[in-house]
Amino acid sequence: MEAFDVLVVGGGPAGLAGALALGRARKRVLLCDSGPPRNARAKRVYNFVTRDGTPPAELRAIGREQLATYPNVTVREANVTAITKDDKTFRATVGGVEIRARRVLLATGVVDEIPAIPGLAEVWGHSAFQCPYCHGWEVANAKFGVLATSPQLLEWGPFLRGWTRDLVLFTNGAYPVDGELRARVEAKGVRVVTSPIERVLTGASDDELTAIVTKDETVATDVLFLHPQQRQVPIVTSLGLSLDDTGYVRVENGKTSLDGVYAAGDLTTRMQAAIVSAAAGTVAAAMLNHDLTVEMLDDGTLPP
Repeated sequence: MEAFDVLVVGGGPAGLAGALALGRARKRVLLCDSGPPRNARAKRVYNFVTRDGTPPAELRAIGREQLATYPNVTVREANVTAITKDDKTFRATVGGVEIRARRVLLATGVVDEIPAIPGLAEVWGHSAFQCPYCHGWEVANAKFGVLATSPQLLEWGPFLRGWTRDLVLFTNGAYPVDGELRARVEAKGVRVVTSPIERVLTGASDDELTAIVTKDETVATDVLFLHPQQRQVPIVTSLGLSLDDTGYVRVENGKTSLDGVYAAGDLTTRMQAAIVSAAAGTVAAAMLNHDLTVEMLDDGTLPP
């Protein structure tokens, strides 16, 4: 059975950054990645210093190329289907093969659950986005919409006026909007449309948003921002980790509630961006490496 110091699950920015830090700390690392990345539909990654505007696949390829410099880091296209703790180590099933690791770093991201509005899934990642810092500059002064499915998002929505003068907030009939709330929001230069959304209209290509069709009207819209519900992937839920009130893995300096398991990136926070995930991966890896090195010194397993 192959043995590693650290198993990194997930090969996005958090996993790549974590594996890099651990590799440079001379730990034996196995990074496993499988399936399409969460940002696969995005054309480019923005707001990432030195890599602003890089296509997601290229960013990942650069990360893997740099990991190849370190012979103690192994990268595999393989799905991790099981992780169990065995005393101080972990057994994991990777691509149908069992391996052993002393620590685990989860960097799996989350799964976006796009609302079941006809046409919305087709424009997701192209003209429907989550993060204005990632995509706002490229669509500045376009006709913006916000799917404000809660009063909190309705209050947040006018913030996007920093990128456009034309902003409409759609509640999709999810909750009543009283006169005071409407007046407070509309005083910031936005419209509030409360009728249920029937579908999303697209233009020449299926991913080009042109309008939002509600029960009462059709509203010209170039870009839609939304915060979809998100869920953890099965390997994360199988570990029974403590989650916060919004469903994200609780971490303290990267540590989860299960000793020896660390987590970084989108599965731990709603503040999601490639550069934020990469930074979190580095921090979690540093904390993991410190704890693991001390343990190896104590039990005499650190190589001379």
